Amino acid sequence: MPDWAGCFLTNWPASGGGPGGVILAGGIEQVNTKRPGDGMMSQMDGDIYLDYAAGAALHPAALEAYASADVPANPHALHRLGRRARAVLDQARADVAEATGAGPAEVIFTSGGTEADGLAVQGIYLARQSGRRRPYLLIGATEHPAVRENARLMESRGGQVVEIPVDSAGVVSLAKLERHLVRHGAETALISVMAANNETGTLQPVDAVVELAGLHGVPVHSDWVALLRKQRLDFGASGLAAVALSAHKVGGPVGLGVLLVQRRVGLEPLIGGGGQERDVRSGTVDARAAAAFAAVLRQDLESAAELDQLLTPLDELISSHPALTARTPAWGHLPGLRNFTVADARGETMVYLLDKAGLAVSTGSACSAGVAEPSHVLAAMGLDQATCLSAIRVSIGPGTTPEDISRLIEALPEAVDRAQAAESGPAKPKHSRT
Repeated sequence: MPDWAGCFLTNWPASGGGPGGVILAGGIEQVNTKRPGDGMMSQMDGDIYLDYAAGAALHPAALEAYASADVPANPHALHRLGRRARAVLDQARADVAEATGAGPAEVIFTSGGTEADGLAVQGIYLARQSGRRRPYLLIGATEHPAVRENARLMESRGGQVVEIPVDSAGVVSLAKLERHLVRHGAETALISVMAANNETGTLQPVDAVVELAGLHGVPVHSDWVALLRKQRLDFGASGLAAVALSAHKVGGPVGLGVLLVQRRVGLEPLIGGGGQERDVRSGTVDARAAAAFAAVLRQDLESAAELDQLLTPLDELISSHPALTARTPAWGHLPGLRNFTVADARGETMVYLLDKAGLAVSTGSACSAGVAEPSHVLAAMGLDQATCLSAIRVSIGPGTTPEDISRLIEALPEAVDRAQAAESGPAKPKHSRT
């Protein structure tokens, strides 16, 4: 390990057995959540972490790659140390490309998944206005805010955002999409449909969307953030124009993302600058962070079967408890994620009660944390406001154990009772699911 690494690492046990941490740039502490025999951990100071969809602990492979990349220089500098840093960045780009089925020239490093989505949605839309006006921008009704809000920004540039409706399972309507394309395909700039929903885990028929769009020459962007490392990805074979990825959701460093974009796809830059990334994204790329992300992508894929098997007891509780209703479809869902609603209770109350019991879950997307608003995802699926506000998301990862799920199963019924009591008051009867 290079000398400078001591500025970033403190109290990291060589054996991986006890608590410790990493001090990242800016003094931010990354807690060591490693237990003996585990590659990544679900417990922090006795709490059980069941919110992997919001972010994962730094993977040991990422930490090692970051510390080993002895490149203090700017990778865009011309001197020898700069060229060394550039070599690290180029290797990371090649590794990310290999892991995702892309070409190295199709990999654009960004500051995260949000920037990657924004660059794709705005950049492609604006580029498609050259020579012919194409006002329509189609997005799935359950898209991440990184797509929804960036699409809405184009309304000030003459854009018309059309949401593709979804069914009760959250799957986009291919019939409605086809109907729009038949009428307005020549006037449509872009379609954006995520591969897997970050709140419910619903998988979208992206291949069918690409096929329909191709008949009308419309490019398709897809957010693959939730899907990364859950299944083998092949950008080159997907037919997609652009794909967004995020490092910290899979154990890479916070503050790094990737936009995969075909070379033939026009892309307008969103900000001016040095144009370090293919002349469409400016800013110095953190070569060490890129190397850390690439190291995670070189690891074996997470086992979908094992993740879902761990959640079988939770599925059984949800199906048998009168106040709980599953919102993650039984088929076509992201492994390791479950969304359910609680009758006559608020999701934020449930999160608080489970947190008091040492269990970290969420109400949905952490990107909207702190704002008590109904889930737009569940609303698009046809649920009323009270039900949308009662949602809980449980998402697990490589460090989750059967014991962790057992503790959740033990704590859930009491949390439901207390959350319902908080809403109805002790004198009012509790209701069951709707």
